[in-house]
Parts: sequence; structure tokens; C-alpha cells
Amino acid sequence: MEILKELLGGSTAVGTVTWLGIATASRAVIQPQQTVQIVPGGIAGDHHCRPQRASKRQVTLIQAEHLQVVADLLNCGEIDPSELRRNIVVSGICLESLRYQQFRIGTAILSGSGSCPPCSRMEENLGPGGYAAMLGHGGITAVVIQSGSISLGDSVQPLGPLPAST
Repeated sequence: MEILKELLGGSTAVGTVTWLGIATASRAVIQPQQTVQIVPGGIAGDHHCRPQRASKRQVTLIQAEHLQVVADLLNCGEIDPSELRRNIVVSGICLESLRYQQFRIGTAILSGSGSCPPCSRMEENLGPGGYAAMLGHGGITAVVIQSGSISLGDSVQPLGPLPAST
């Protein structure tokens, strides 16, 4: 596992935020945002933000490049990012490389905490085959290291591998 973290942690690519969204309640429609505030526990205003509870799924991210792959697998022209129920869409960087790193977006610092597999809602949102189309394209989860602001167009900058676990 440490070799994998080292290999993935060597990326120097810089990405860009292309979409932001929050859901104010469970099963609520994800609302696009121009700017979000990252606070302990997640994104202010998002129903998953729980400062009192340690969760590895405080913020979810997906690659913009994967939206077209999913659309192609479903034989549809385009997918609205809000249908995928992720908070942040980024382009120009391999999100998998951030899974074992800390990274800066805007003034916030996040740490990759795992993969973000699809849920059964993908069948509802994308139609039959939505869950299968999202397999391997769901993005990553992250935890908040430093509060800050993230806006459309902000860069996604890797900060290096996470320290070795003790």
C-alpha cells in the first residue's frame, strides 16, 4: 500500500474546479454554487456536513472527463453534474492520484480519504444502467484539513503524499 501511495503521490498536475454543488437535505436536488465554504466536517450548508462526527466522506469530487464517459456508456448526450450527487467537479487532473494526498482547492486544504462508488440513486437519476456506468468513475471522497473558500475556476493543487500511517 505504501508503494501505491508513493506512486500516486508523485503527480504534479494541476486541475481546475468546473462545477460546485450542495444538497441542503437528504435526497434534495443538488444545487449548483459559484462558491462554497469548506468548514470542519464538510461544506457549509450541505446536509453531509457534520462537524461533530468524524466521517471520511466530508467532500466528494468527480472528474469532469468522466462525465462524458458515463454519458457515452448510457448512450446519452450529456450528464448534468447535479445528477451524480458529488460536490465538486474538477478537470485536468487525475483524481485517483489525490486519493492518498493532501491538496489545495482555493484556500481550503483537503485530504483524499477513499473512492466514491456509486449509490443506487444512480439508477433513479441516470436511468437503467446508471449504477453500472458509474462504476470506476465515481471519483473520490475527502476530509477537511483546513477550512477555506472554493470557487468555480479555482485550481486543484496536489501538496504531496500523506504521512505514512503509524
